[in-house]
Amino acid sequence: MKLTEHRSILLWVVLTAVMIATRFHHFGTALNLPDASMAVFFLGGLGLRRHLGFAWFMVLAVVLDWISVSLAGVSDFCVTPAYSFLLLAYAVLWYAGRAYAGLLKPTVASVAGALGVGLVAASVSFAISNGSFYWLGGRYPDPHFTEYVSRLWKWGPLFVRTTMTYLAVALIGYGLVARWFANREQTEGARR
Repeated sequence: MKLTEHRSILLWVVLTAVMIATRFHHFGTALNLPDASMAVFFLGGLGLRRHLGFAWFMVLAVVLDWISVSLAGVSDFCVTPAYSFLLLAYAVLWYAGRAYAGLLKPTVASVAGALGVGLVAASVSFAISNGSFYWLGGRYPDPHFTEYVSRLWKWGPLFVRTTMTYLAVALIGYGLVARWFANREQTEGARR
């Protein structure tokens, strides 16, 4: 097995574990980290790229939501006909990450570029999920644009900020680890 295959498997396992560990708590508490799903989808697209990976994480999200509502007592308030729009919202993240993947290098500029793409993708993704919930979810009897914008501004910064925090930690970590490996290889090469 090649080193890149090992890295892909490790990334797959880590992202799966992060989603399982955080999916039950959207906002986080003193004992639980906030939901990292949006970051997982962007990082998955960036690092795994495969369509099968997107399908895996989409199924995982649905199964975890089913478990949390059916078995763990989490409210089903957000489970409406608009729930199906999560497919599109998460696809925006995955495929934005995938589109940037070939440009990602362990440099400050490249990591900053990935964070910029992540910010735009997270904002669009949140607008899709929040907008579909507001307009199509059936929870608001008389939806109107002013109320929607108010709710978008209330919740959007929280979700996007959480996503960007996860992305910053992951991408800065990637840059540092990749630089360390590059320096190590260079040092070993000089010794030979």
